[in-house]
Amino acid sequence: MNVEFKLVNDSELPPMVIGITEDDSPKVILNQHHQVWLSLNRRVIAGIIDILPKKLDEILDGILKDLRADEKMESEWL
Repeated sequence: MNVEFKLVNDSELPPMVIGITEDDSPKVILNQHHQVWLSLNRRVIAGIIDILPKKLDEILDGILKDLRADEKMESEWL
């Protein structure tokens, strides 16, 4: 899967946005309007890579637990 990177210069957008392309791939938008902030925080932003998988796992675990609870309730009805 490819990640699309896009540079913009827009005072109304935040420094960085993670979104979805039309073909359902990840898209990262970096806003050059905030280039000083992005530059000062470049290592913190890069460090997100270490934390993000754990946070995504927490979200997914919650979804899976809810799905499993629904399955159990459905089987009780049968």
